[in-house]
Amino acid sequence: MKTTLSTLWMGAFFALSALTASAAGTLTPADSGCKPAEIVSHDVKVVINNRFAKTEVVQQFRNRNSRTVEAVYSFPLPKSASLSEVTVQIGEKTINGEVVDKKTAGKIYGEEKKKGGNAALATKEGYQDFQFNIANLAPDASATVRFVYYQPLPVDTGVVRYVYPLEEGGTKDRAAEAFWTRNSKPVGKTTLRMIVRSAWPLDGVRAPGGTVVKQNLDLKKGLADLTYELGTGLERDFVFYYQLASGLPGRLEVIPYKKAGSEQGTFLMVLTPGIDLKPITSGADYAFVLDRSGSMYGDKLRTLCEGVVKTLEKMHPEDRFRIITFDSSASDFTRGWIAATPENIKKWSRKISSISPRGSTNLYEAMKMAVGKLDADRVTSIVLVTDGVTNTGVISPQAFHKLMKSADVRVFGFLMGNSANWPLMRTICNVSGGFYEGVSNNDDIFGKLLLAKSKIAFESLHDAQVKISGVPTFDLTGESLKKLYRGQQLAIFGRYRKGGEADVSLTVRLSGREQTYKCRVHFPESDLDNPELERLWAMSRIEMFEDMANAGLTPKGEADSAIRDLGLQYQLVTDETSMLVLSDEAFDSYRIERRNRTRIAEEHAAQSRRQSAPVRNYRADVPRGGDQDNRMFHGNAPRLGGGAVSPFLVLIAMVLAITAISSAAGMRKTENGK
Repeated sequence: MKTTLSTLWMGAFFALSALTASAAGTLTPADSGCKPAEIVSHDVKVVINNRFAKTEVVQQFRNRNSRTVEAVYSFPLPKSASLSEVTVQIGEKTINGEVVDKKTAGKIYGEEKKKGGNAALATKEGYQDFQFNIANLAPDASATVRFVYYQPLPVDTGVVRYVYPLEEGGTKDRAAEAFWTRNSKPVGKTTLRMIVRSAWPLDGVRAPGGTVVKQNLDLKKGLADLTYELGTGLERDFVFYYQLASGLPGRLEVIPYKKAGSEQGTFLMVLTPGIDLKPITSGADYAFVLDRSGSMYGDKLRTLCEGVVKTLEKMHPEDRFRIITFDSSASDFTRGWIAATPENIKKWSRKISSISPRGSTNLYEAMKMAVGKLDADRVTSIVLVTDGVTNTGVISPQAFHKLMKSADVRVFGFLMGNSANWPLMRTICNVSGGFYEGVSNNDDIFGKLLLAKSKIAFESLHDAQVKISGVPTFDLTGESLKKLYRGQQLAIFGRYRKGGEADVSLTVRLSGREQTYKCRVHFPESDLDNPELERLWAMSRIEMFEDMANAGLTPKGEADSAIRDLGLQYQLVTDETSMLVLSDEAFDSYRIERRNRTRIAEEHAAQSRRQSAPVRNYRADVPRGGDQDNRMFHGNAPRLGGGAVSPFLVLIAMVLAITAISSAAGMRKTENGK
């Protein structure tokens, strides 16, 4: 039987099932007589190298039962994460992971478990979880699990945000939660080491709620090394921010990877526009679409309601708002558009506070209601706040794509909690030219507020399109956006066939006029510094195929096949592939090619070289040789400012950006990391 319980991140919840359980992956019922695994230690190391993060988790746990068991656990799926390494050590025996076809992996794991062998399996359970199974853990035996995932981290208005997700997402059956035994308290201390290596100077670092026990900061050189103790065990997310220094130029950066003699290389191209976008001063309409379904219980709904109230208090009289709530059905809470006068804001603030969770989630009906009754002469934005779990009414992503394509609105989506439906939110926001963001209960209100302010309250660049000529490039993702907002970067993953000089142009519409920005860059014939780029590129392609299938642009079967091939070639756990963890001898007996072992060796070698070398700056649009001026942009990149804003709970702090907030809170430059 397959559990519907969304558990805490990697060891925040461990449950054990006896070998006689009906199927692998069954979590132990509370009345089964099995004790949950004892979490001996949980240590995390995060290295942020320019634009991407490597997260390494090492956790030891112990079987406290008098019989051999299978350890089963799951954790929320981080956004755009590529699970790339898994090793399990039991006693003196260490077994390693290789990605294979999902069905094949399950079959082999079952055979090894039945034989009593050492084996483990890592699978992706839809958009919500990664799940781990470890077979045949003997009584009182300990196992140490180590795993690694990579993810891209954009710079937004000069700020980088990293989240280590630990909190239960609350998006699955609540009855199931009461059914299973959980353990989220390590016996020993839980630590997280955060290392930042930035090519640009830093202004400050911040970890709301984190207790720093060791630090080494050299912000002017872009270096930070901090160790935090997670005093609440594995129950709350860890959120970390750092802010780049002021006065940094608008720029184009190109991070390459290519083996000498290889027919193709990989690159990440990042454009940070240095373009002055003007604030929007005319009145506008804002429709708040708020999830009040049963999965929004607890802090999530309270955060939502309090945030909306604070948002309304910041609106201008010439603005209008409309509030739509949804659970099993949608309701026009305000019964139309309301002028944002002080009297109306006071009245509706009281009513909003009375909203309580109930029912299932009919998101489609709510979005259909939101795109109705639009005034053609007013700019309209939809602020969607949900955990993204659609389980009532129309749930097809293709239907959402068609609906949003029919309306001239921008959707700004905020996903609450872990295990939220990232693919669906991408579909909704991408087709409307909006943007989406995850929100943790442990987010910093100041940073969230300021980042959002730069989006909705300022002009945007329309129909952004990047073209590369002179060097053959292919299999690009992200080269165009319907809208590019203030402080937002345009990130493009791609492949290239040979090194050389290339012309890069960015064409946009600004204030109704088309403008083009150009520069010349160099693609190297050989560069071995960033082999992880291949996995990140593959993950961006996988997300592209998911989005195309959701929009009905590609048959699901074709998309699944492409995702499977990418997962196998670049050793990524996907909906179509799994990480099978076996001994070397077992891999040989099943004739499984050791692709991941080779890839990991290359990545570790590059990481070792980077660690001992100065941080490399990948800016490409700088004068070279006889170039008079090779800058793509002549202005500085937008950045957050100073001032003060009263704090409130996190979620709609993002949404406060809708209004032209006159003051802003700068990120705190810290000497102690708090």
